[in-house]
Amino acid sequence: MRPDRAARIRSERRGRWAEHLAALYLQLKGYRILGRRLRTAGGEIDILARHGDTLVFVEVKRRATLDNARAALHLAQKRRMTAASRQLVPKYARQCTTTRLDAVLIGPWAWPEHLVAIWREGE
Repeated sequence: MRPDRAARIRSERRGRWAEHLAALYLQLKGYRILGRRLRTAGGEIDILARHGDTLVFVEVKRRATLDNARAALHLAQKRRMTAASRQLVPKYARQCTTTRLDAVLIGPWAWPEHLVAIWREGE
């Protein structure tokens, strides 16, 4: 196997593991997981969850440190998440009255960090 392909496979596995940990963490906090790795024409949503009457679109970031994961959240990502979430909202609109974009940061040997409402409309 070529080294670049092997690195991509390892990265993909780590990403899936981080998303799994993030989903478990959110469930422990009372969130109901509605979907994972949801692909739309606008982009991908790592985790779709419900908390009360709020539909929550979650970006999962796994890095060597939580600070690095936090720094990896950028405006282009917000645009992709917003576009993807707009395509998914009609399917879940009857279940929830509000929506928001969250992030869960994953780092080694650290508890996950849940950032609630990381981006606001108009930012």
